[in-house]
Amino acid sequence: MVSSAATPKGERRRQALVASAAELLLEGGFDAVRHRAVATRADLPLASTTYYFDSLDDLIACAVELNGNADMEAMRARVAAVTQRRRGAESTVELLVELLLGDEEKRPESRERLISRYERFVACARHPALRDVQLRLRAQLDDLLTDALRRSGRTAPEGQLRRLVAMVDGAMITALGEYDPDPRGLARGMLLESIDVMAPPVV
Repeated sequence: MVSSAATPKGERRRQALVASAAELLLEGGFDAVRHRAVATRADLPLASTTYYFDSLDDLIACAVELNGNADMEAMRARVAAVTQRRRGAESTVELLVELLLGDEEKRPESRERLISRYERFVACARHPALRDVQLRLRAQLDDLLTDALRRSGRTAPEGQLRRLVAMVDGAMITALGEYDPDPRGLARGMLLESIDVMAPPVV
């Protein structure tokens, strides 16, 4: 990164570019993030995208992390509000669905956020710059889910937690791809069948 990005003006411009790229990601996916589109959205000169970032992949990685961190902050606030009590299968599943997939009623843009999230997973296979971002976000997700299950009187070993999330991810990719009108319902049903095995109540 060039040294001028460390100045207050440079940092403001850099953050404006990242925020603009993050908005474009949610609106149109990775294909929507282009130098000209980002600069126009940020109301900055076209050359600023290459001045403040080493490459388009570098800018995209920053935008992905910004969106991912926003999701983590929302999840962190929700987990902090979870009361400590023993929960049955249905209430635990409802909590997990809300955490993993968002509250559709409170966040009408959540479908686009879900699409962006799963696009990010696939993009990591093609863009090495995204892998470290994904690993950091995944570590935060694991910690938050572990805390939510603990507050619900349940526990899930790391391997089981990964399987639980992978099951939801697989269901959502299928549902979003087929434009299922109730993707959360599909994930909810799968979780109900396995939650007591994958995250059993603490004895």
